[in-house]
Amino acid sequence: MTSASAALPQQPGRTKAFLRLVMIEHSVFALPFAYIAALTAMYEWDENIHWGRLLLVTVAMVGLRTFAMAVNRIIDREIDARNPRTAHRELVTGAMSVKHAWTGALIALVVFLGAAALLNPLCLALAPIAVIPMVVYPYGKRFTNFPQAILGLAQAMGPIGGWLAITGEWSWEAVILGLAVGIWIGGFDLIYACQDVETDRQVGVKSVPARFGVPAAVWGARACHTVTTALFVWYAVATDAGVLFWLGLLVVAGAFVYEHTIVRPTDLSRLNRAFFSVNGFIGIALFVCALLDLLVRGLTV
Repeated sequence: MTSASAALPQQPGRTKAFLRLVMIEHSVFALPFAYIAALTAMYEWDENIHWGRLLLVTVAMVGLRTFAMAVNRIIDREIDARNPRTAHRELVTGAMSVKHAWTGALIALVVFLGAAALLNPLCLALAPIAVIPMVVYPYGKRFTNFPQAILGLAQAMGPIGGWLAITGEWSWEAVILGLAVGIWIGGFDLIYACQDVETDRQVGVKSVPARFGVPAAVWGARACHTVTTALFVWYAVATDAGVLFWLGLLVVAGAFVYEHTIVRPTDLSRLNRAFFSVNGFIGIALFVCALLDLLVRGLTV
């Protein structure tokens, strides 16, 4: 067996390691809201689902998120190595080299820009703006106690981009939805950061729980999710949403109440359930209700 052929089996391992590195399955958090914006824009445009554009929205979203996660892991690899919770990550253990992580990140960026170019000129022109907070966020924890605000800004791009992808025009309705998503994700990242509070203080990582304490972070998350709910209501009013969308908002509100019932300043034992299960459910539940609402109101498949 030649050295070249011996190296071939390593490639799938690198691909799998990269997918683990960027946690590709977590696209479930932001992608449903890009779909909500895109489908609402289609409904207002001509009441037809344009599958080609929806596919490009998917490619763009996954590409940008993959780039953002890879860059985050690359920039944070030294911090991750000093945190017992993250010391198993691929760039720390050597399962993925920095070179290959950068290769994957740049491929994802090209995919994102290519999808934006295929959508419309405005999407391509604004694409670099969407990239900026993705790169700034990993550095945020080095210079501000509120890095979740940068994360929220990055995540707000999804719904705005989803709407622009369909109409090629700016939409304040999409901005409302984007703000809701950004504040929602920033809020539950406040909770997620609570598990690293002691390590962050030792390492020098800045965050709300590290600076102000776990109770402040949990109450901050509750405030964020209250604002998120209000923005969802505003979006429903702005887009003349129907009964099924409002039903979805009730489900989301109930999920928020449950999330903040199982996570308390004095009890973080169910934090992972709140972060992964509940927040994943919120995105999917609201998307399903929004889709059904649009279909009932006349959106044609």
